[in-house]
Amino acid sequence: MRFVKMHGLGNDYIYVDTTRERVEDPQGLAVAMSRPHVGVGADGLVLIGASQCADLSMRMFNADGSEGEMCGNAVRCIGKYAYERGLVRRETMTLQTRAGVKTLRLTVEDGRVSRVRVDMGAPILDGPSIPALLGEGRIVRRPLEAGGRAFEVTCVSMGNPHAVIFLHEDVDAFDVGRYGPLLERHAAFPNRTNVEFAALVAPGRIRMRVWERGSGMTLACGTGACATAVAASLCGLTGERTTLVLDGGELDVEWSGGTVYMTGPATFVFEGDWPM
Repeated sequence: MRFVKMHGLGNDYIYVDTTRERVEDPQGLAVAMSRPHVGVGADGLVLIGASQCADLSMRMFNADGSEGEMCGNAVRCIGKYAYERGLVRRETMTLQTRAGVKTLRLTVEDGRVSRVRVDMGAPILDGPSIPALLGEGRIVRRPLEAGGRAFEVTCVSMGNPHAVIFLHEDVDAFDVGRYGPLLERHAAFPNRTNVEFAALVAPGRIRMRVWERGSGMTLACGTGACATAVAASLCGLTGERTTLVLDGGELDVEWSGGTVYMTGPATFVFEGDWPM
């Protein structure tokens, strides 16, 4: 089976074009291929497929085999793959995800895609709809305890659930590996949640680290960056435009007119064959 490994700011996935390859057990394949040392090593598996309502479709599976609704970094990588491999030879394309159809606009230089701007749609802010069992309406700076420590969480769904925590300490020194899994599986989040730990470091600029549901600590999370930008606006920390500084690099996010737009790079790593 032919595959390509790509990353968006270090958030790396294995991509398989199912218009050409057959994948019968994506959950098991995601676990096997994502393992470091004995597999390819990645944050998960992404299947590129045909669609009746968009140019292409996407299914993504975390490293533990669980299926996610959406991945912003993977969306950008599919845009690059589709254009450069000739699946869609337009600089604007659509992609069907479990979180709805997304529109991608590509920046192409010398036949190569350098950046992708994604219409991520409107965020879901109603607590029970995220779902976050922390009361009705918007969940903004709501108290939550985990691991013997009190936090304030702001909850946002970008098609997948996020719990954003703004810290009053150095984000780089914070123990994401300790508190991330506790919050991911907290009883307040019946479908588990992604967790972002963030702090405003300059006007319109936020440092963010992420614990991803089903994958653990990753270098970047596109939907997490969008959720954090929305949460920062809800908390009065930023305006419409925010630059998110992640472990793997920077993403630009705009929340304008109810719609969230995310812009960032996508990068090929290598391609190969997986024995089936």
